[in-house]
Amino acid sequence: MKSLLFKNWHLMRYFRFALSLMLFAQAYETQQWFYLLFGLFFLMQALFNLGCGAAGCDVNYKNKKQE
Repeated sequence: MKSLLFKNWHLMRYFRFALSLMLFAQAYETQQWFYLLFGLFFLMQALFNLGCGAAGCDVNYKNKKQE
């Protein structure tokens, strides 16, 4: 778990983390607490490295013909 949180940080993870912090600040300043949900969404993506990468969200599978 420790390596998941502290290793393999790249530009997109930093961007998601910064976006979540901006959304938290926006929610506090405007007192529109709906922004917290979006901030939490991007924070979880940044911390646990979730989401689709540049290659897309495909699932690798093999057909019987390919084996």
